[in-house]
Amino acid sequence: MSQHISRKELKQDEFRDTLAHGAEAVMTHQRAAWIIAGIVVGVLVAVFGWRFWSERQTLKASAALDGVMKIYEARIRVPGEPEQPGEVTYVEEKNKYEDAAKKFGEVARQYGRTRPGQMARYYAALSLERLGRWDEAQRWLREMESSGDSEFAALARFNLAESYERTGKPDQAAALYRQLMEKPAVLVPKPLVMLALADNLSTRNPAEAQKLYEQIKKDYPDSAVADQADRALETLKL
Repeated sequence: MSQHISRKELKQDEFRDTLAHGAEAVMTHQRAAWIIAGIVVGVLVAVFGWRFWSERQTLKASAALDGVMKIYEARIRVPGEPEQPGEVTYVEEKNKYEDAAKKFGEVARQYGRTRPGQMARYYAALSLERLGRWDEAQRWLREMESSGDSEFAALARFNLAESYERTGKPDQAAALYRQLMEKPAVLVPKPLVMLALADNLSTRNPAEAQKLYEQIKKDYPDSAVADQADRALETLKL
């Protein structure tokens, strides 16, 4: 039998090899495409799953926050005065704010990554301030300040500064006000911060306070803060 392979047979073999390589390339490409498609589907499922879970958490947190707000805003009634159906009331303000601080804390711990959960931190601090528990209130505000949300952080920083003022730490309060002046926020506008800093400095550094009051009047004329600055200038002792 002849071992000689004709040119025609050689071309047929080359053609079959080409088809085989082509089929293998197609199969390899298809496998890669399916792998990529699987990864994409997995990512989409994770993204939409996280979004769905996050939205559900936010809804739960919002409902929980609304429930506690009824305590925070509850009416103080006279002993013996009847309650209205479904109304939340208290006889003593102290009990109201103790309950509110506890419940806000629970919402904040359970839903701390949501916006309602962050607001719960804020109201927990306010409730504790009403009880004179300043150290605990400041801890909540510092947690809110480091939450990552710039607006909530600014709100927490401003209230923390006010808390420092009320607890005999005016220098720490002034430092926070200066930070807020450099980076004002929608929730804490610059003129409000300027007025707070000027008030803070009015007895310790009246010359700087005067400059701030005058700057407020110049930059924000015909505003409520300008009116307050004008009244403060009348009583400022240089």
